[in-house]
Amino acid sequence: MTLAQEFDQGASLVFGGSCGIGAAIATRIAQGGSDVAITYRSNRERAEAAAATIAELGVACTIHQVDIADKAQIVQAITEAAQRHKRLHSVVVAAGSDIKQPFLADVTDAQWEEVIAGDLNGFFRIVKNIIPHFRAHGGGSLVHISSAGLGRTPPRDVLSVAPKAANEALVQYLAKEEGVHGIRANSVAVGVIETGIFKRLEAEGVFDAAWKEAVLSTLPLKHFGQPEDIAEAAAFFASNRSKYVTGQLLFVDGGYAV
Repeated sequence: MTLAQEFDQGASLVFGGSCGIGAAIATRIAQGGSDVAITYRSNRERAEAAAATIAELGVACTIHQVDIADKAQIVQAITEAAQRHKRLHSVVVAAGSDIKQPFLADVTDAQWEEVIAGDLNGFFRIVKNIIPHFRAHGGGSLVHISSAGLGRTPPRDVLSVAPKAANEALVQYLAKEEGVHGIRANSVAVGVIETGIFKRLEAEGVFDAAWKEAVLSTLPLKHFGQPEDIAEAAAFFASNRSKYVTGQLLFVDGGYAV
């Protein structure tokens, strides 16, 4: 299959596509010849820079402001991206809350409600509102960027893992109920990737040298991952290369969950 055949006509809407893992995913999909729509929460300048880089690959890239805890902004982004690109062949959900790292006993109500509002309720609203568009265009692919913590239960990661666990049920139901309409749904479970939240927690001293050494000692592959590792898996699920794959959870984690 050539790159030109990798994706259907239209665009991929990548929530969180302006930075980190999301930007790597958007770039990889663009390298496959597809137009892309990316979302950002507040840093428009960074989103414009990401879009300009993607446009250099010879595809169209639009930007859309979305706080994933805001239903109206989610609906608007889907509507506007569909209008601009005529069709969305896939949606990748790589956006999420700025996750803190408390133990379960120390989680505050405010912290819990924030991740549920964004990471769970936001994901539900993306799924719910993309179904009519996918149905009207003969199908589509939803790709959920999940957590390898689902397979390992790492300490102090409950705010990330708990909403992702609920999202996995939504992915399964989407795959089960909407396959008849040509809609596929899959997840990529992300391990320790050197970008985004990892960089912030590293700067804050949470992911210090001792933490890194301890985690690396448990990894069969003795190094952390890069955004491009996740991008390859996400692009596979978004593309026609996985046209007979649905309801799957793929761990891209260097063996973190083993």
